[in-house]
Amino acid sequence: MQNFIKSSLEYIEQNIKADITVEELAGMVNYSAGHFCRMFAQSMDSTVASYILKRRLDHALDEISSGRKAIGVVLEYGFDTYAGFYKAFVRMYGCSPKKYLSIYKKSEVFIMLSEKDIQAILGNWNIPTGLKIVDASTKNWKTGKVEWQMWQIGDDYYLKTNERSKMIKNIRIAKALEKEGLSSEFLPIPTITGNDYLDGAQIFLLTKKVGEPLNNRPLSDEEIAHLENNDSREKYAYQLGQAIAKLHNALKTVQDDVKPYEGNLFEQGEKAISKVKKHEMVISDDFFNDYIENFGRLNAQLPHQLIHGNLCGDTAVYENGKVVAFKGFETYNLSFPRIYDITWGAGEINSQPMIEKYLHTLTEMLKGYDSINPLTAEEKESVYYVLCATYLKGYIYHDTDESIDLMARGNRAMVFLANNKEMFFNLL
Repeated sequence: MQNFIKSSLEYIEQNIKADITVEELAGMVNYSAGHFCRMFAQSMDSTVASYILKRRLDHALDEISSGRKAIGVVLEYGFDTYAGFYKAFVRMYGCSPKKYLSIYKKSEVFIMLSEKDIQAILGNWNIPTGLKIVDASTKNWKTGKVEWQMWQIGDDYYLKTNERSKMIKNIRIAKALEKEGLSSEFLPIPTITGNDYLDGAQIFLLTKKVGEPLNNRPLSDEEIAHLENNDSREKYAYQLGQAIAKLHNALKTVQDDVKPYEGNLFEQGEKAISKVKKHEMVISDDFFNDYIENFGRLNAQLPHQLIHGNLCGDTAVYENGKVVAFKGFETYNLSFPRIYDITWGAGEINSQPMIEKYLHTLTEMLKGYDSINPLTAEEKESVYYVLCATYLKGYIYHDTDESIDLMARGNRAMVFLANNKEMFFNLL
């Protein structure tokens, strides 16, 4: 864990009863609020707001269990009423405070399980016995720490366990996606008793394999022919736009529980301009002035909500040319302009975006999205600027002139955008 994260966690613990803001935490380590939130989420697998709420719930419960009067405790920790504390606790942990204290409080998040133990757990579901069990746990790419303890069961199932609040959140998102006709890697298979998961000292969830992301498997001859056909390509892009609209509908219903951090796409792009100017010498000041003036005007008018944030061939699952599921739940922590998912996701079909085919794909995706979630006039006008911001903000994460210069020389997208603004207007 990075030192600035450790110091932030210590500060949160020391001031847990105070009104702690993201700006306050970010300022302590000289980061922008947006960058701090992204680094915090990568390290803690949680937004800042969700983490602080969880720690307040935990502290308040500890004090109540020690004998203090409940109403006095919850008021100290920022809850207006005990009912508000109780509701927030159940949303976070999926059970009452009393049940949590009696069963779950001292349980370990990850434990060693033998194959015999796992077979006994699987007996709570109506699936074939004797299926092969393979450890499929995932680890944080930076720290190497286990993030999700899971096992692949045969060819079709996964058994999963994690910290209680994470399991509840992901099951809630999966059920919201199901209502929109989409599956996910956390959609529960009911137990024999009809519950979503096996509830005890740990939560165990059994899910069905939802298929492979498009980029992770070889394409069949039929799929290749489907993608190479112009008419099919249009339908493919249109359907992907519709799927993103359904995804957004689902995420909007759970965003109050997920507590995403509020990202400012315009400001992220604006902060990168000085770096871009220094290395993208062929781009005139007119491009940057236009971005600041027009996207600055439009940005505040764009609908923001919880989005996916990383729609690509690794996160969208296809069957027969249709999106049937989405992966990448760990990315569900950002509130951004909703058209960001469309402009970014257009690379799903055309992986090299700054070409005429990309514009055609983007157009069809916008049409598909608009058929379910009508786009506002400001969103239609902002497509070009959202795409500009997407590439501009990429420069923020490069610390040295050498790395920025390397990115500039390899990234011709910025030059294309600066020289072809007119191509992106009136796409609909």
